[in-house]
Amino acid sequence: MSSVGWSVRLYDAADEVVWAIKLNALWIGFTLAGGVALGIGPATLAAYSLARRRSSGESFHALPAFTAAFRREFKRGSLVVLPLVAAAIVLIGNYLFFASLGAKASLPRLASLVALVALGVIAAYLLPLAVHYDLRVRELLPKASLVALARPASSLVLLFIAVSIAYLSAKFPVLGIVLAGGGWIQLNTWLCLRFFAENEARLHLKGNS
Repeated sequence: MSSVGWSVRLYDAADEVVWAIKLNALWIGFTLAGGVALGIGPATLAAYSLARRRSSGESFHALPAFTAAFRREFKRGSLVVLPLVAAAIVLIGNYLFFASLGAKASLPRLASLVALVALGVIAAYLLPLAVHYDLRVRELLPKASLVALARPASSLVLLFIAVSIAYLSAKFPVLGIVLAGGGWIQLNTWLCLRFFAENEARLHLKGNS
């Protein structure tokens, strides 16, 4: 490959990293601005909304776009995200509690871990679904669960990426703080948009056969 080709690829990679850092900063900043509890829901949906626009090739100014999305998703974001966060906190608490009991609690500890992994995979589909399709809040969980079960290979890919990002964040905490959240949101959205497109194409072919 020519040096020009490598330069373009390097520029594109650097641009994606800068974007992920920017998205991460906006997500954290608006979450904190909302006092965490009131901010994490709309900030998360706003971040996914911008990630979707970026994946679709749109050009926009990040801060005004994020601010508008945050305001638009304030109520819906809380309804969608806070139950996921609450469930994750409960499952993590259960896992740590059972882990502290030692080998005698290995079965409930494993059950908590499996439930936490399942929640993570479902959330990885649910959040992109929330910004890509016009679905009511009560429709998101069944739809995301169905997609997760129907696409086991895709679910494993998302799980592997999430675990890899978590591992790197634990090894390099600064990288985790600066980049991990925005990087995951953008990559999660990019992958899920392609999974959704593949699923729609497959359904379309079935409908025409």
